[in-house]
Amino acid sequence: MFVIIGWSVVIGAVLGGFLMAGGHVAALIQPSEIVTIGGAAIGAFFVANNPKVLRATLRALPALFQGSRYTKALYVDLLSMLYELLAKVRKEGLMSIEADVEAPDQSPIFTKYPAIARDHHAMEFLTDYLRMMVGGNLNAFEIESLMDNEIETHHHEGEVPIHALSKVADALPAFGIVAAVMGVVHTMESVGIPPAELGKLIAAALVGTFLGILLSYGFVGPLAAALEHRLHEGSKIFQCMKVTLLASMNGYAPQVAVEFGRKVLFSTERPSFKELEDEVKSRKNR
Repeated sequence: MFVIIGWSVVIGAVLGGFLMAGGHVAALIQPSEIVTIGGAAIGAFFVANNPKVLRATLRALPALFQGSRYTKALYVDLLSMLYELLAKVRKEGLMSIEADVEAPDQSPIFTKYPAIARDHHAMEFLTDYLRMMVGGNLNAFEIESLMDNEIETHHHEGEVPIHALSKVADALPAFGIVAAVMGVVHTMESVGIPPAELGKLIAAALVGTFLGILLSYGFVGPLAAALEHRLHEGSKIFQCMKVTLLASMNGYAPQVAVEFGRKVLFSTERPSFKELEDEVKSRKNR
């Protein structure tokens, strides 16, 4: 939603300022310039990136047109679920969650939190490390190192479409110059035509430079920045699970372990201590 609003403001401000200066919007409609710039950018994008990057970029873009799923309600659910799991472990032992870990879609704990259960990557991360804890073959330091490496890998994978779009944004002004130069070449070969027609050709050539810069800084560049922000948001859920599980492995009680997890969240999505405590108590009484 904010992407569309932002693009609308960009278009409105640019066209509004042009009209206020006495310009004519029809002069900006140059299909040949759009084909040159857009086609060259798409072609370069295909040359620079392998199919894996192309698929990752196409998967990442639609999420930008939807609201963020990483809300306070989601993290309240996550921390409440972690509390239930760790409380069960503390009361009945690690082996008591083996069935939950092996079949999370049938677990009475996981199924209570569909917003978390639908997140394939988060559930895989959580169940993998719970399985290691149940196995008892790794200590907290080894698991922490492994978690850090996995989170880093996840972050690097998320950066792939960001870098790809950033490269396109960087190239668009140059492709705009290419289109403008081609327009100038066409103008120079038409020097015998009347001055009025010559002026139209020069204006069309300059539109190429204008479009290249506008598409770069007004459209594609901000998309890359938005993907970067969304990536940082998405990494928090893994960090929250990481510190909560490690706190439990180091002997902290469930209510203290989830407090570790709460503290790593961004302040805008972090539930207060009282909010989380009340939610945990209400779920225990259900």
